[in-house]
Amino acid sequence: MNVYKLNQPYGVCIMLVGVIGILCTVLNQVKIARVVAWVALVLVTLLYIAALLKVKASFSFIPFKGINGFLTRQIAFKWGWYVLFAGPTIAVIGALSSKERTYNEGR
Repeated sequence: MNVYKLNQPYGVCIMLVGVIGILCTVLNQVKIARVVAWVALVLVTLLYIAALLKVKASFSFIPFKGINGFLTRQIAFKWGWYVLFAGPTIAVIGALSSKERTYNEGR
């Protein structure tokens, strides 16, 4: 399932958070980058929960619970979810492990 098929403004919001995170990293804005990393992880987690709920509701129109459950189990998430979670997870790990840089003049 595509993020934009689920909810296009939400997909644009995730992309915007990613761009802000990259810009803050390049511009050495550590505090903002930490916040953005956590926001990205929360947004991706909410997207995953929304996808799970959409799958569970996909066959709710079928009156037989056995057939509904069988068809719901046939929908499997692919490797793309691992990649989608890897980005914010690495960003959070990087934000937690980064230290404040102190520069000494003349050295």
